[in-house]
Amino acid sequence: MQTSIKPGQVWLDTKGERIHAHGGSVITVDGVHYWYGENKEFSAPGSGIWHWGVRCYSSTDLYNWEDRGLIIPPVEDDEDSPLHPTQLVDRPHIIHNAETNKFVAWLKIMTKGSLQRSTVLTADHILGPYEIVRTWLKPLDMSAGDFDLVVDPHDGKGYYYFERVHSEMICADLTTDYTDVTGYYSTHFPQPQPPFVREAPAHLYRNRLHYLLTSGTTGYYPNPSEAAVSRSYHGPFEVLGDLHPTDESRTSFHSQISSVFTHPDKKDLYIAIADRWLPRYLDHGARAHDAFVGHFAPGKDGDEPMEEFADVDTTIADYVWLPIRFDGDRPVIEWRDEWTIEEFD
Repeated sequence: MQTSIKPGQVWLDTKGERIHAHGGSVITVDGVHYWYGENKEFSAPGSGIWHWGVRCYSSTDLYNWEDRGLIIPPVEDDEDSPLHPTQLVDRPHIIHNAETNKFVAWLKIMTKGSLQRSTVLTADHILGPYEIVRTWLKPLDMSAGDFDLVVDPHDGKGYYYFERVHSEMICADLTTDYTDVTGYYSTHFPQPQPPFVREAPAHLYRNRLHYLLTSGTTGYYPNPSEAAVSRSYHGPFEVLGDLHPTDESRTSFHSQISSVFTHPDKKDLYIAIADRWLPRYLDHGARAHDAFVGHFAPGKDGDEPMEEFADVDTTIADYVWLPIRFDGDRPVIEWRDEWTIEEFD
């Protein structure tokens, strides 16, 4: 039995096996927490397998997680399916639609070149089964990368934050069933190219303020995170700076945030859920960031492979869960070797 959260350490489920919920999020349904994400158990270098579906775990304490299996399994017999194991499925997000009583899942699917599109599925229960309702969706006719889905707690309206690939951040209104976009959108944080483009958006709502936590675009290598704040979903956003100001390595404690979990039973507990994709590279943050800046410098081919990425083994990626504290209205994440939910009111 686990009685605490230990960021960066190997996290095992109740059967003693490594948890595979990468690029993940937590949703609470009827008092039970469900942690879901990319299943990378077979994604060793050279395997040709990017993912093996979306896996889900359940818990009542956020420490001990029971494996509930693949809620979105891979499609093994159709190479053209967006769910085939060779397709680059990333960062699933699931929200509940109170009007339709459906759970709606969006998946980012990367293909050759820089084209990134979405697949949308729905289910009657958080654990599925999920049925595809849209494939190869190009929202707003844009290549859509890392994203977050948000439901307004007051009126139930849905919003979709996504990286317009290698360009800027978009906030788009969702349709009433959450399976598409309406066409209304706003643009934020324009940048000329990676690694400066913001990706991995994670939305947080507190005291009538909207926060977006993002990272730079440096592949699996970590980089300094950034927080921005606004009074509305569509901005304008004020950039507040690095979320991890005490991290001398400038790597967000060697992690990348995938989502923020707002604890439903605590007054002010917001948990940054992050992946440590490269646990073997803890001493190379600054070198990796500098290498990426050089790699994407003007005149370089952005698709040129880097030898440093050839042996990335996501089967051993770990997790860094840390509470967010607020210095006034500014979010700050500080390192803790170990912490408990019970520390918070």
